[in-house]
Amino acid sequence: KPSDSTMTGKTQTSNVTNKNDPKSINSRVFIGNLNTAIVKKGDIEAIFAKYGKIVGCSVHKGYAFVQYMSERHARAAVAGENARIIAGQPL
Repeated sequence: KPSDSTMTGKTQTSNVTNKNDPKSINSRVFIGNLNTAIVKKGDIEAIFAKYGKIVGCSVHKGYAFVQYMSERHARAAVAGENARIIAGQPL
């Protein structure tokens, strides 16, 4: 797998967050109302990494998904980041 030159010295997370695995759906966090013109994948990972191991992160226009190893981490992230202001918009 080629490494992304913008990710310096970090372990790269997968872009895959839409697995149809019923076990993983509860450990996936939807992040809405995201200013994706400003906020990039690395920013999202930096914000959400404090809640647990991120195994995937996908960024789309206006929203993103973060896939955690466990449902407990996902719940903590939702509780901790809901309504946080990022780039002038509440998540």
